[in-house]
Amino acid sequence: MPKANLYDMSGKKKGQVDLSEAVFGIEPNTFVVHDVVKNHLANCRQGTQSALTRAEVSGGGKKPWRQKGTGRARQGSTRAPQWTHGGIVFAPKPRDYSYTLNKKVKRLALKSALSAKAAEGNVLVVDDLNLSAVKTKEMQKFLNAVEAKKAVLITPEVRETVYKSARNIPGVSTTTATILSVYDIVNANQIIVDKAALAVIEEVFA
Repeated sequence: MPKANLYDMSGKKKGQVDLSEAVFGIEPNTFVVHDVVKNHLANCRQGTQSALTRAEVSGGGKKPWRQKGTGRARQGSTRAPQWTHGGIVFAPKPRDYSYTLNKKVKRLALKSALSAKAAEGNVLVVDDLNLSAVKTKEMQKFLNAVEAKKAVLITPEVRETVYKSARNIPGVSTTTATILSVYDIVNANQIIVDKAALAVIEEVFA
């Protein structure tokens, strides 16, 4: 059964906790993880790029010179793509890049990402991941104590003190146990989980 180190908010190690075999102990499926990360990045694309085709560029209504007899190549418009200030060939237009994946695929990818982190020893459990006040310095002190740099903090519900204390620390993000992102987990070096949030994860995703 996979295990994780248990800490308090001072960064002191208090022991170990058992992790669910169904969530943190499966054989990681890297292909599914890749598909879900690719889907996440595609869904994040704004798709607002746009350029003008030759039909949309202003001007160019008059034929530059007569068809024959000038010795030059025939031209019908000064807004053709080969002209300066002409239109763009196959100009990009606003589009939606998002697409959906099967729920089972996304769940398998999440379990695979969590299992990979657990196998590496990069899952850290905190008995009560909370602060009495918004203090970035205190959060940084805790992260230094557990030797975490690029990390994602997981709480059972939105905790404003944790979110606001961590939001200005480079490489650190926060989320809740019910809306875990495979991309955030893969992108982080360590996963720091509140003990109550761990119970929620194991209950929801087992």
